[in-house]
Amino acid sequence: MNRTELIGWLREMDETRLEELWALADEVRRVHVGDEVHLRGLIEISNHCVQRCTYCGINATNREVERYRMTAAEILGSARQARDLGYGTVVMQAGEDYGLTRELIADLVRQIKSETGLAVTLSLGERSDEDFLAWREAGADRYLLRFETSDPELYASIHPSLPGRPSDRFEILRHLRRLGYEIGSGVMLGIPGQTWRILADDLQAFVGLDLDMIGVGPYLPHPATPLGRGELPEAPEGEQVPSSELMTYKVVALTRLLCPRSNIPSTTALATLNLAQGRELGLSRGANVVMPNLTPVQYRALYEIYPGKACIRETANECAACLSGRIHRLDRQVGRGPGSRRLTHMK
Repeated sequence: MNRTELIGWLREMDETRLEELWALADEVRRVHVGDEVHLRGLIEISNHCVQRCTYCGINATNREVERYRMTAAEILGSARQARDLGYGTVVMQAGEDYGLTRELIADLVRQIKSETGLAVTLSLGERSDEDFLAWREAGADRYLLRFETSDPELYASIHPSLPGRPSDRFEILRHLRRLGYEIGSGVMLGIPGQTWRILADDLQAFVGLDLDMIGVGPYLPHPATPLGRGELPEAPEGEQVPSSELMTYKVVALTRLLCPRSNIPSTTALATLNLAQGRELGLSRGANVVMPNLTPVQYRALYEIYPGKACIRETANECAACLSGRIHRLDRQVGRGPGSRRLTHMK
């Protein structure tokens, strides 16, 4: 699809046309990645961060955050839970925290791989080439780094560069690919200043990067951030993309059509907007992954990138049981194994 066609779908409000989009995305999902829904066990290992992203509640300038960093023993315990619950992948996610040293993460990756056999995904921000190489050599399989928007001016307004460290997430993703990682990225929908053209270009950027995993979700304002306080202007009238549940489903569906073999999660942000059906609707409109939270309950509320996150009080076992039931009620199956897009290509 070209930019004009994508903008047409993004702006579409006719229910009959949208039902056609949902059905087509669901069929493309079924044909290319099947009916399995893969569970990626998420461990939010630290909420320390050196970055100053203007949308994120754990950014370095927010002095109201109670900071934490999980111990190695706690992280390994959560990874063992993932194995015991039958998940195929564990995801270690954090702010850009240099207290999580190269050696610490490499050692954790090696231990998780040797003890559990799980695929290991890392989402630790913009680290050095040496860190990325060490973690890959330790056995890390995947790296997630959302580029948030493909528009350079909008990106600069929401992600101010650190002194002496210009940010080029597209080049980082290409470098991760060269190191042999499966790579994941994605965008926020409805960032103030995001136009229909910018979002259409974001969708085309997914194709150009040949992403293995693509996460999209609505921008949810945090009151302790510049965006949450309304300090950045919206796009001109009629051009601002809404940060809505419906817009998220449209982008999930279009992403599936553009990237038929990629893994696409139905995100926690969707569940936050619609606790009763958000994840299910995402799964029925192109998604094939969910990310149950394994973070110890005492830390979950502290990883507040946006307020009101769903499922912050459920234990890991409760979360697993709930998601399995929701998946089966859709007549889908819980996936087994790592759910690699590269293996899917070989089927």
